[in-house]
Amino acid sequence: MNNNQVAELLLEQRLLEPSQMDDVLQEANLNGKSLGQTMVDNGFVDQPGFYQGIADALGTDFVDLAGTEIPPEILKSMPGGLARLHRALPLAANENTITIALVDPLDLRAADDLRFALGKDVHVVVAPTDQIEERIKRHYGSDTTSMEEILKQLADDGDLLTLRGDEAAASEVEAEANATPIIRFVDLILFQAIQDRASDIHFEPFEHEFKIRYRVDGALYEMAPPPRHLALPVISRVKVMANMNIAERRLPQDGRIQKNVAGRTIDMRVSTLPTQFGESVVLRVLDRSTVNLDLEALGMPDYIHDFIVDVINRPNGIFIVTGPTGSGKTTTLYSCLRKINTIDAKLLTAEEPVEYDLEGVVQVPVNESIGLSFARVLRAFLRQDPDRIMIGETRDLETAQIAIQASLTGHLVFTTLHTNDAPGAVTRLIDMGVEPFLISSTLEAVLGQRLLRSICPNCRTTYQPQQGFLDQLLLSRRDIDSKDFFYGKGCDACNNTGYKGRKGIYELMKITDPVRELINERAPTVVLKQKAVELGMVTLRQDGLRSIFEGDTTIEEVLKYT
Repeated sequence: MNNNQVAELLLEQRLLEPSQMDDVLQEANLNGKSLGQTMVDNGFVDQPGFYQGIADALGTDFVDLAGTEIPPEILKSMPGGLARLHRALPLAANENTITIALVDPLDLRAADDLRFALGKDVHVVVAPTDQIEERIKRHYGSDTTSMEEILKQLADDGDLLTLRGDEAAASEVEAEANATPIIRFVDLILFQAIQDRASDIHFEPFEHEFKIRYRVDGALYEMAPPPRHLALPVISRVKVMANMNIAERRLPQDGRIQKNVAGRTIDMRVSTLPTQFGESVVLRVLDRSTVNLDLEALGMPDYIHDFIVDVINRPNGIFIVTGPTGSGKTTTLYSCLRKINTIDAKLLTAEEPVEYDLEGVVQVPVNESIGLSFARVLRAFLRQDPDRIMIGETRDLETAQIAIQASLTGHLVFTTLHTNDAPGAVTRLIDMGVEPFLISSTLEAVLGQRLLRSICPNCRTTYQPQQGFLDQLLLSRRDIDSKDFFYGKGCDACNNTGYKGRKGIYELMKITDPVRELINERAPTVVLKQKAVELGMVTLRQDGLRSIFEGDTTIEEVLKYT
């Protein structure tokens, strides 16, 4: 339950007065605490009274687990993977119904998943969160045991489909996709990937093997491969969850899954691709709880942060963020919008797709399949009295021209481009067919960025880099006499990779008068970059060196991405 949902329930039960709600909510959100804990800390209610109020509002029972014994056969009725995945604790059961305490009793998806997986009606009750989580930890073993048990069960199941995707009947595929072991197996895969902070999950069938890989901090890692015959039922299960047509295995499809995992709402964009040996499926994980849309938290140098704050508060112009896919461009633009999202500003975004919900911002999902292109959305935006407009990506001349028109008519426009560096954005626009004088008269700044893996703080240690690496960075031994270099040795906290999390590096090209003159002259990228550096631009490589010397990342990461 999020704090706003809890507040509504407590207002119904008169445990919270309307005049108190805003202050308590603000304190809870500011301190990163739950509303219940904040109310208990401030003496509004004791813990049992809080949970009893939630139960009364939901029309269910409150159970205090302190001193409550749960029969072993009841605990065994729910696999540990499901209990951890949905933060659910079984308390009692009969032939038709199982009583479960959920950390989030409003999570209807979890209740539905449990009902389907366990084959019984689910009666949800309310219990203190800390008690539920402590019991789950006490009664259920590690994820590894559950995964091994399920894999053994599936490997021993000779009835599972081994046909190729184009040979299996839709009814057979659907039956296997809805088999309880398959449901549990897919749920555990998703749970483990999210626990490992994966941004993408890949299901890849080959002739003799079935690979499942996660992308964590930009790098792909392969889990222990499951048996090949699981490919079709597992991929079909993912398609069922994404509301895709499981009978269609010849064409690419797109879908979306929303799932509650460990109390967090996770969105997953699903894409299928027909291949020689079945459908390849990729899930893009969008975990709102892991994204900090605070401009100050992006790790920019102060001079870049301050200049961007100045740019995004200007009345008109164009601000471009550039970099390859997965470099954090959307997060940067979202953070900019959040910074200027005030009651007196109308903010509109056109995105494909909308990745995160921004409260107070009108967000429009672009859908090319029905003719709703970026250009068409932008033309409609100009009739919506906007102050600031965000375009998810400028891909073509028409979109670029409308963005420039919006800027010239008094609007501030944010957008992204796929180029290698900040100066390359100008050349890219000219290549699209935009007149240089229009670029020079509207463009305010271009921010180039990359995301580099951060050294794990738990196993970070110093070392002496090889001369070959220093030569690639154009550094001499004299340059680094007083500098320390770090790397991660590998530990349990980082899954022995030496890295944990990612950090941005940036280069900011300010569009000053000398740069505008070069743009009007159609100067090539190398000339624009040379002039920008003369005027003080710090390149991505130079900012990467800053991160190396501050102990945030490694030489290998900087050389790889700059």
